[in-house]
Amino acid sequence: MKVFVSSLISGFGHERQACRGAITALRHEPVMAEDFGASPHSPQVSCLQGLRSADLVVLVLGQSYGQPQPGSGLSATHEEYREAKGRKPVIAFVQESMTPEPQQAAFIREVQEWENGLFRVGFRAPDDLRDELIRALHDYDLARAVGTVDPKALVQRAKELLPKDERHSSRVAAISLAVAGGPQQQILRPAEIEAPVLGEALHREALFGARIFFRNLGVETGMDGDSLVLEQQGGGRIQLEEDGAIVLRIALEEADQRRNNHISFPAVIEETVLASITAGLNYASWLLDHVDPTQRLSHIVCAVQIEASDYMAWRTQREQDASPNGGTMSIYRNEQREPVSLHKPRPALRLDRQRIAEDLLVPLRRQWKRS
Repeated sequence: MKVFVSSLISGFGHERQACRGAITALRHEPVMAEDFGASPHSPQVSCLQGLRSADLVVLVLGQSYGQPQPGSGLSATHEEYREAKGRKPVIAFVQESMTPEPQQAAFIREVQEWENGLFRVGFRAPDDLRDELIRALHDYDLARAVGTVDPKALVQRAKELLPKDERHSSRVAAISLAVAGGPQQQILRPAEIEAPVLGEALHREALFGARIFFRNLGVETGMDGDSLVLEQQGGGRIQLEEDGAIVLRIALEEADQRRNNHISFPAVIEETVLASITAGLNYASWLLDHVDPTQRLSHIVCAVQIEASDYMAWRTQREQDASPNGGTMSIYRNEQREPVSLHKPRPALRLDRQRIAEDLLVPLRRQWKRS
């Protein structure tokens, strides 16, 4: 695998050596600016060509922004990031204990806010950078590895966790997302799953992290058999099993409808579904790391279904905005919708979350429109 390193740090020699050492230690090929010899093209054109041939991009950001390039007005590193964004996996590192220049601070914010970026923790010294890069590359390799557990058993487990089809029960739509991990084993002892501190951590993250819950609704926490359950009436629901399996219910009701009590044409909005699936995957990733930090569960299956009344249409936000109070409604759908599922190595839940969300969304949309 070719790994392109894009960086601009004053006195970057030791950091560059750390990156090269980390990449070669895992038997990958480092691609750096100094690797490009004489060329009829400008140095930046050669670097961009090298980036396009790479499999993965490592971005190392320090205090300085660099010289803006003619035409784009962006630094060379910023140009390389824009070239990679959406086309290549990007793992970014930011130097700590420094005050970035204004343009560099804006660049760092742009990288951190990209949902599909693989943003890592900061680093202080070359040794930190080497260790974090080795860990990141190892996770990336694992995320692409072929699974060693039986995916059929994991798919069955995830689908069994989902609630029964409730298409006729409510006008308010929601998604149900189950994440089952394997190889199946006990992750939490009964005393651990009942400990108040665990419920408090789940509650806090659901409010202020991935935002599974509405802040203006109360939350009830308790045990349902062997499962820890946190639930809001008319809102979200979190269920955690002793084997680390997770079931989430995320309401799809539009925030502006809830705020203004506005009634519009009943529809499942595609962008809201995607955002909710992404939020659920984000929460599940955090929760798995919280209860299983040593990754005894090496693989996961995500299964998702939509809970909504049959007459609700599937629309994009643009379609809903164009006709908020009218549209075509289905009186009855005869087809039973099966949950959509996806099997991945566990690191993919963190490193490739947006792609997983999209790969779950598209079959849901096809299924909903077909039925």
